[in-house]
Amino acid sequence: MEFGLWQVWEGGWIAAILRGAAITIAVGIASMAFGIVIGIACGLIKWARLFPLTLAVDFYTSIVRGVPELLIIYLLFFSSVEFVGQVAAAFGYEGLAGNGYAFIIAVIAIAAISGAYSTEVVRGALAAVPGGHIEAARALGIPGRRIFRRIIAPQMLRIAVPGMNNVWQTTIKDTALVSVVGLQELMRAAFVGAGSTRHPFIFYFIAAVVYLVITLVSQGGFDRIERLLRPRTRT
Repeated sequence: MEFGLWQVWEGGWIAAILRGAAITIAVGIASMAFGIVIGIACGLIKWARLFPLTLAVDFYTSIVRGVPELLIIYLLFFSSVEFVGQVAAAFGYEGLAGNGYAFIIAVIAIAAISGAYSTEVVRGALAAVPGGHIEAARALGIPGRRIFRRIIAPQMLRIAVPGMNNVWQTTIKDTALVSVVGLQELMRAAFVGAGSTRHPFIFYFIAAVVYLVITLVSQGGFDRIERLLRPRTRT
């Protein structure tokens, strides 16, 4: 019997893939949110040159750039699963290494990765703010916090949006790696479907289409944000 899209639908695989896509998006959003917080904090440290904190930030970003993302996920998972298991056993809980635990590890790992890239985006955006604007504000006696809030931050945000778009697209693609810790996200759902039906091309093709839809919709959202933040010129 020929296996096609109708059999994928009848077998409930489309629903499984959509559930996996929802988990992928959830991991991506949560990771990106934490990654942005990390990026802003570390980017400000590098921009302000707060020694010795800059050394710690440089060390962190160098590790993320130099170590494969998959290996980072493995290290976080296997270094924590034993510790968490011991703590859980002490409180009388068993079997915490399920989908919920895998989700937490996935978010932590992807957030650490996206945070390193967000750091460079934020630092670059801060460095791109015209120094003349800051000097003029200081000459007018405007307090430092107000200068940052009213002059630096708005321009930094506008400059950082394209870079954050790239980080988000990379984050979504990196979520495919967390299937190795057992999280039932999009790639894992496609893998299970491919193995169960022995029709890998169909399932991986569907997964590719879903990833493409997510990234295209995301691109449209970031384009809209860029237009909203673009300074309006009076005519």
